[in-house]
Amino acid sequence: MSGTDALIRELARTRDETLGYFSLGDSDLARTYGPGKWSVRFVLHHLTDSEVVFAERLRRVISEPAMIVWYYDQDVWARALDYSTRPLDGSRPVYEALRNAIIGDARRHYERDGTIGFVHSKMGLRTLKDEFDKVAAHNEHHLGHIRRALRGA
Repeated sequence: MSGTDALIRELARTRDETLGYFSLGDSDLARTYGPGKWSVRFVLHHLTDSEVVFAERLRRVISEPAMIVWYYDQDVWARALDYSTRPLDGSRPVYEALRNAIIGDARRHYERDGTIGFVHSKMGLRTLKDEFDKVAAHNEHHLGHIRRALRGA
C-alpha cells in the first residue's frame, strides 16, 4: 500500500467517525473530556474550522509554493464564532465537503507534490506531505477527546 492510500484511508476513517458525532443529542454534545476542557460540541466546531484552515492552506501551498502560512488561534475562533450557541447543523456539511475536497487533493498531490515546501509562522519549514499528515493526526487527536468525553472521563 502506498503512502497516499494509507493517508486517504485514515482521512476517510476519521471523517466517517467524526460525522457520526454530529447527530448526538444535546446532553452528549455538552460532555467534556476533563474539567475546563472543551465540550463535544466545541470539538466538532473546532474540527470544522480546522478543515476550513487546512483546505485553504493546502491549496495555497499547492498553488503558491514557498509561501508563509499563518497560525490560527483556535480559542479566539471559538469565542468569536460563539461555539456554545453556534448550530451544528451548519458545521456538519462544511466539515464533510472540505474533508472530501482534502481527500481529493491528497489523491492528486500527496506523492506528486509532497515535497513542496512552505513556512508555517510558528512551526517553521514544512512540506505539503507534512500538512496532509497533520490533517489526519489532528482529527484523530480530537476524536480521542470526544471518545473520552462520551466514556465519562
